[in-house]
Amino acid sequence: MTNQAATPETTPTWRRVLRAVEVVFWIAVALFVIERLGPQLSAWTGIGPIEGSVPEWSLTTLEGERLTSTDLSGEVVVANFWATWCGPCRLEMPVLQKLHEQYGDEGVRVIGFSGDAGGADRVREWLAEREIDYPIGFATPDARRAFGGIGAFPTTFVIGADGVVRHRVVGYFAGPAMRAAVERALEERAPEDRETLAPLP
Repeated sequence: MTNQAATPETTPTWRRVLRAVEVVFWIAVALFVIERLGPQLSAWTGIGPIEGSVPEWSLTTLEGERLTSTDLSGEVVVANFWATWCGPCRLEMPVLQKLHEQYGDEGVRVIGFSGDAGGADRVREWLAEREIDYPIGFATPDARRAFGGIGAFPTTFVIGADGVVRHRVVGYFAGPAMRAAVERALEERAPEDRETLAPLP
């Protein structure tokens, strides 16, 4: 009795179906990884498409200050949509706070749009416990629309001094990638914007 190599004609149908399912599964896994890690790698390396401009937006902070895209023209903006109940958001916030502290005087504005349904006092208390003090307000329907719709928390945008979105990351934004994206956006500022700000350390 001789062993014959399996051919499409001799391979059982169920094995062919199983192989097809396996191929589809690995393609789905690859697409998921690309979708999740692609923006992170793009932010880290600077390689990837420019997202485009954000329409005019405004934010009223928990302290009553009104910030608009016009007010922050010429600055690098890190806009973070988050919520107190969101685990990945909690991991990101210390990184955002550090960016606020380290680069605030260099032309970087970190702002938060809270998706919480609770009152301002509850959010203020939550932030105070974690020593988060960059400007934060609520993610109004208008703000969500201005940023192209927010389907998940966290979602973070790195916006260049020219108002163009350099990076949009849905889900947890790793600290090294976020920092690299912000530093690159600072370096890309127009010469007239750089003259008014101290150089990076």
